[in-house]
Amino acid sequence: MRDALGTVKDITGSPDLNVLGFCAGGIITSTVLNHLAATGDDSVHSAAFAVTLLDFDSPAPLGAFSSPRLLELARSRSRKDGVITARSLGAVFSWMRPDDLVFNYVVNQWLMGDQPPVFDILAWNADGTNLPAQLHEDFLGIFRDNTLVQKDALTVLGTPVDLSRVTVPLFVSGALTDHLTPWGGCYRTTGAMSGPATFVLSNAGHIASLVNPPGNPKASYYVGGEPGPDPEAWRAGAQQRTGSWWEAWADWLRERSGDEKAAPKRLGNARHRPLEAAPGSYVLDRVPPATIVLP
Repeated sequence: MRDALGTVKDITGSPDLNVLGFCAGGIITSTVLNHLAATGDDSVHSAAFAVTLLDFDSPAPLGAFSSPRLLELARSRSRKDGVITARSLGAVFSWMRPDDLVFNYVVNQWLMGDQPPVFDILAWNADGTNLPAQLHEDFLGIFRDNTLVQKDALTVLGTPVDLSRVTVPLFVSGALTDHLTPWGGCYRTTGAMSGPATFVLSNAGHIASLVNPPGNPKASYYVGGEPGPDPEAWRAGAQQRTGSWWEAWADWLRERSGDEKAAPKRLGNARHRPLEAAPGSYVLDRVPPATIVLP
């Protein structure tokens, strides 16, 4: 991510950037922000986090997989294969909601012979990614020991992590019906760092909140005052608005961005030439099928 920041700055000519991290990507983002703050690097002007847990102190659905035996099994498996496959990750998340994400399809498709519905959320849900073994092990350690919010308990990029040193403005979103990262836990991300924070709560679930486009009249989100220690107190004073939380983020981002410029006619620059059309051939890489480990 640090290299990506430098590349974007070089291509755009901007001295700093606004960043946005989703879920586990938000965890990575927070550690990079810590490193930048510790080294006096002002590359990031503001940071947004969507459905991101940084503090794993309170109970969450992921706790069902937090026993030492299961964590060690997952760690040894990913070490052996080099990655934990998208299929294995998807299976773990599906078993957090077995009625909806497992047995529903057993009954309707296997027993009844019905075809699965054409549904955009299912397409996004199936678009998984393999996770490198070392990153997987790092995530397991953060989850098991809650090291991300403990000063100097974790080192990333050679820098001990102390998120309180991060002072950039923060935009944090949670999802009301999220079964992976409960919104109350995402709310605590506003206090994990020292920058002024804004919190917005979507009425949807983990994936649905992210792929919910602006202008959707069926969607809604909550906005409120400055986040305090109690998420329920914040929600009690929040106002519900029609539309997608992306609209609130866009307004927040516009206030923290420079003047608009015309998009360049060519991609990249002399040092960073385009390689191939998006999304890139790497998404077609495959690893041999592995046995799915279930709890």
